[in-house]
Parts: sequence; C-alpha cells; structure tokens
Amino acid sequence: MAKAPQPDAMLCFNLYAASHAFTRYYKRLLSPMGLTYPQYLVMLRLHEADGQHVGSLARDLCLETNTLSPLLKRIEAMGLVRRARSSEDERRVDLFLTDAGRTVAARCAQIPWQIVGELGLSLEQVRHYSEMLLDLRGRLAARDDGDTDAQDAPDEKDVQALRG
Repeated sequence: MAKAPQPDAMLCFNLYAASHAFTRYYKRLLSPMGLTYPQYLVMLRLHEADGQHVGSLARDLCLETNTLSPLLKRIEAMGLVRRARSSEDERRVDLFLTDAGRTVAARCAQIPWQIVGELGLSLEQVRHYSEMLLDLRGRLAARDDGDTDAQDAPDEKDVQALRG
C-alpha cells in the first residue's frame, strides 16, 4: 500500500491553506470598511457594472441566491446598495450603489493592486496563478457529480479577462 502524502504535498490542502491565508489577509484590509470578503466581491462587481440583477451577480460570484440575499440585506442596511424591482421583469431585483456605496466600491477596486504590491507579485505572476486556478476549477467542474452548480466552471470571459 502506498504511503499517503503529507498535507503540504497535496494540491487540495495547499489550496485550502492559501484560501484561509487570503481570507485573513483580506480581513485586515476590509475590516476598516466593515465588509466581509463576499460583500467586498459584490461591491467590486457593482463598481464594474452598477444595476446588476441578483441572479447574474450570484452566477458571477459563484454564490447561491439564498446565500447572497442575506448578504445583500446587510450591505443595504449599511447604506451601500439599494435594491429595486426591475421595470422590465418584476420578478427580478436589481442592485444599485448608493453615493456612499460608490465611495466604498472605489476603495475596494484599489485593494487588488494594493495586494499585488504588498506581496511583490508581477502582473504576469497574477495572470499565471489565476489561469492555473481557472483551469483547475474547470477540470473539477467537469467532474462534478451534481452536488454543486456547474456555474463554478470558468467560462471564456473569465479566461479572456485574465489575459488582458
């Protein structure tokens, strides 16, 4: 019987540990704004394209709508976003940044650049790591047994965004 590898030699453990390290790193940057990491992602997406509907935001961020809805209620209570029924489809809820939300979202948009600088990464390294992870996500999604949404698979838009 083959000896089991040590955790630090396993891809899954290193991804898990890196995720936790990033979460701690982001917490330091986001705490002054009162945001969690998922809330930060929402603010980034709305900064990029205000007026998105909840369903597309959930898909883009790989979140279930039942996870996203309470998160949105909290940032709405903070005065950062406003939810409104779509004039085109009353079943759809659209999200809009408030004035305060635009200010916070602009601060959020600077964080990735701050992290690249603090970690001493080149843009080429960031692209390389991201492309590797997108490839891995795609491979895992292709093997998905249906317990999670296939929405986790990167699409061509994700890959093109990384390539600049």
